[in-house]
Amino acid sequence: MSSTSAETARQRLSELRDAMRRHQVDAWWLPSSDPHNSEYLPEHWAGREWLSGFDGSVGTLVVTQDEAGLWVDSRYFVQAEAQLAGSGIAMQKLTQGQAAAPMQWLSERLAAGDTLGYDAQVVSLAHGRQLDELLGQQGVNLRGDKDLLDEIWADRPRLQLEPIEPHDPRYLDQTRGERLTHLREAMADHAADWHLISTLDDIAWLTTLRGSDVGFNPVFLAHLLVGRATATLFVAPGKLDAEQTQALAEDGIEVADYADWAARLAALPRDETALIDPARVTLGTRQALPAEMNVVEAFQPSTLAKGIKTDHELAFVRQTMEADGAALCRFFAWLEECLSRQEPVSELDVETRLREQRAQHADFVCESFNTIAAFNANGALPHYRATAEAYSTIEGDGLLLIDSGGQYRGGTTDITRMVPVGEVSRAQREDCTLVLKGMIALSRARFPEGIAASRLDALARAPLWATGRDYGHGTGHGVGYFLNVHEGPQVISSGASVAEHTAMRAGMITSNEPGVYRPGQWGVRIENLVANRPAPASEFGHFLEFETLTLCPIDSRCLAPLMLDQAELDWLNAYHAEVRRRLAPLLDGPALAWLEARTEPLTLA
Repeated sequence: MSSTSAETARQRLSELRDAMRRHQVDAWWLPSSDPHNSEYLPEHWAGREWLSGFDGSVGTLVVTQDEAGLWVDSRYFVQAEAQLAGSGIAMQKLTQGQAAAPMQWLSERLAAGDTLGYDAQVVSLAHGRQLDELLGQQGVNLRGDKDLLDEIWADRPRLQLEPIEPHDPRYLDQTRGERLTHLREAMADHAADWHLISTLDDIAWLTTLRGSDVGFNPVFLAHLLVGRATATLFVAPGKLDAEQTQALAEDGIEVADYADWAARLAALPRDETALIDPARVTLGTRQALPAEMNVVEAFQPSTLAKGIKTDHELAFVRQTMEADGAALCRFFAWLEECLSRQEPVSELDVETRLREQRAQHADFVCESFNTIAAFNANGALPHYRATAEAYSTIEGDGLLLIDSGGQYRGGTTDITRMVPVGEVSRAQREDCTLVLKGMIALSRARFPEGIAASRLDALARAPLWATGRDYGHGTGHGVGYFLNVHEGPQVISSGASVAEHTAMRAGMITSNEPGVYRPGQWGVRIENLVANRPAPASEFGHFLEFETLTLCPIDSRCLAPLMLDQAELDWLNAYHAEVRRRLAPLLDGPALAWLEARTEPLTLA
C-alpha cells in the first residue's frame, strides 16, 4: 500500500493548483501512463501515485481548483477509498463501458474558454482525441505543452540507465532481421514509408533485446523508427555496448539518443507516409510529425506477431512451467509444514519465500509482478499487496489467496492458487468450487479459429452467474514470452473490443482466472495460463482449444467436491495426473510428498 500520507497528498495537490494558476490552467489531467503507454511505469512517470498516494496500477486523476477525482475500476474500489481518505481527492468508480466518465465529469465543470492542461507526451493519441471530441467541441482549450509535475516534484526520479542485453539466441527461432522483414511487409500493405513504435515490449521483441528499466518487465526505454530499408533505435547513451551497437548496425539498425525522438520525427520527409497505431503512440509523438505528412492509422503489426508464439517458444514455455511448478511445490510444502506446526507466517513471508524458491533456477530473472499474498479479507482486494506497514499474519481459519509469477529467460509465468488455513467454511468452499467450475469450463472450451477473445468471457462466468455471483475484472489477459505479463492483443473480457486483431489464433498464451470477491470477508481466484492450439477440424471450419500450461496442484481441501459434475472431476483428476507426471522427477523429500498428496485422484464417493 502507498506510503504517501493524506497530509502529504493535500500539500502536493495545493502545489499543483498553484502551478495551474501560474500557467492559467483551470483543470489538469493526469493519467497512469508514460511516453510508451506502459502499464507498469518507471518511477519518473509515476506522477499520479506520487501526487495522490494511490498506488494501484491504473487510475486517472483529474484536478480543478475546487475538486479532484481519481477514477479506478472495480479491482481498486476498496484500496483507492482507503488510500485517498483525507487527501482531498475523491475516489470515483469507473464501471465497465464508462471509460469516458472522467471526461464527462470535466465537461460538467469547464466552460467555453476554460483551459484543460496535460502532458501530451504521456497522453495516448486515442485519449487525446476523445478529450478534443468531448471538451474541445464545447470550446474548452486543450494544452499539452507542459508537464506541471516538473515544477512541483523536486526530487523526481531520473530515467533508468540500466544496460540492455540480448535475449539468448537459443530461446529464439527468429532473428531480428527476419522480424523486421515481416514488419516491412506489413508496412507495404499500408503503403507506408515509416512506422513509429513506442511500446516497449514490441521494441524488445523486434530487436531481440531485453532490459530492466521497468519493474517486473524485462524491457528498456526506447522508441523505434522503422523505414523501408533503415531503422533507428532511440535509447539513452551508454545503455548499449559497442558489440551490441555493431550487431544492430549489421541488421540495419542505427542507434540514436532517446532525447532526439521528437526532432527526428519532425525531420521526416513531408511527402512520405507514416504508419501509426493511435492506441499505442502518444499525442506528443503524433504532434511531432510534420503537419503535411500523410499518416496511416492501423493496428500495430508487431503486437499481433509477438502475441503468436512459435512452436520453438512454446517448447521453452513448457520447460519454464515445469521449473516454476517445482518451485511452487517446494514453497507450498514449506508453507504447509509451517501452518501445521502453527509457526507464525506473514503475507510478507510468503512473498519472500516464493522469490527464494524461484530464484533457485538458473533462468529466473525476477518476479513478473508484485506477489499478491492475501489472507481472508485482504483477498477481496484483487490487486492487494502486503507491505511492511500493513500486512496480515496467516493464522486462525480461512483462505489464503496467492497470485504470483516469474520472469524466466524461457517464458513468463502467472498463477493463482487458494490455500486452506485451519477450517474452511462451507460458504468459502462453495465460492472456491464455483470459481473452479468456471475455470474448467473455459479450459475445456473449443471455439472457432478467429473468434474474438472477448466472446469467450461468458464461458467462465456461467457457473457463477447461475448462482448470482460475478467478478469485476476480465477473465484473461495475454502473456508475453519473457516479456510483459500483460500482453495484447487478445483479452478475454466482455468489455474488450471486438476487432480483427483481437481474434484468437493458434500460439497465443492467455490467462484463465475467474474469481469471487466478498469485501471484508475473503476473495477467491484460481488461475492457469493456457495456449491456443488447433483442435480437430470439421465441416464447419477450423477450431481451437486450450492447452493448459501451468503446472501446480489445485488444493481440493478448499472445494465442495459434490458440486462438481463427473466431467469436471475427470478434468481435475487428469490435470493433477499430468502435474504429477511432469513435476515429480524434479522433486524429492517434502516437496515430492506434498505433490503426491495434493494430486491424489478426487472421487465423489
